[in-house]
Amino acid sequence: MAFIDYYQILGVDKNASEADIKKAYRKLARKHHPDMNPNDPEAHKKFQAINEANEVLSDPEKRKKYDQYGEHWQHADPYEEARRQQQSQYGGTGGTDGDFWSSADFSNFRGSSGEFSDFFESLFGGPSGNRRRSSGFRGQDLHAELHLALRDAAQTHKQTLDANGRKIRITVPAGIADGQTIKLAGQGGLGANGGHAGDMYITFRIAEDTVFKRLGDDLYVTEPLNLYTAVLGGAQTVDTLDGKVKVKVKPETQNGTRIRLKGKGFPVYKKEGQFGDLMVTFNVVIPIGLTDKQKELFTQLSKL
Repeated sequence: MAFIDYYQILGVDKNASEADIKKAYRKLARKHHPDMNPNDPEAHKKFQAINEANEVLSDPEKRKKYDQYGEHWQHADPYEEARRQQQSQYGGTGGTDGDFWSSADFSNFRGSSGEFSDFFESLFGGPSGNRRRSSGFRGQDLHAELHLALRDAAQTHKQTLDANGRKIRITVPAGIADGQTIKLAGQGGLGANGGHAGDMYITFRIAEDTVFKRLGDDLYVTEPLNLYTAVLGGAQTVDTLDGKVKVKVKPETQNGTRIRLKGKGFPVYKKEGQFGDLMVTFNVVIPIGLTDKQKELFTQLSKL
């Protein structure tokens, strides 16, 4: 597996804070979102890469594994388990075998081709297991897609999908993004000769909504506004994901005016109680079918 530098993808350094990563992700997600680049396949690939990088770096546990193991971060748990078994077998971490298992030397074992480096092959059933005889072969990783409506993706809920002849029930976290992939550890193909099962990777496809457009954690909606409210001001009912709300309209509101409703956007992935914003654009509607009296009044207004 070729090394993918997630920090480079998001344009941040390795010491970036959680806020820096979130800010960089939201900026890039808006720029490369498929809705903003409908005929650009390269932008779609970048958007998927951005989501993948954010999936790892925004999760403290995943980020720690990625920083330590690089492209092999997804296999950190079985590596650690194998290391503990080796240490137990040789009575601790001292001596030659302790040096062999040293995490400080881990980078020396990174390979440039294949799914695992020679080091990982020696652990999980590859051809170069000279230091430790393999006891089994790791199962195959599986991949599946799960299609959701935008409003379903806004709520944490259960879903059942068919994969490799099995029904798998998963919990979908609120705020999942289009193109985002999550891993189900041990839900892939069965291992052989006592080897670990592979993992399952589920990529989410979020359908476009007829009312809302999503960019990152923010939602965008266009609301019709009658001419009289636009001119005189008043209240306007606006759609949100969790119902309708009334907003204040200032007098002399122009067509295309946009207002921001804080916290009325999409839920932030794995951030309980945090939401993006709802951006409302007013579309002033010109009245039609005017009576003669109404036309006369408009004529009088035009002369003032």
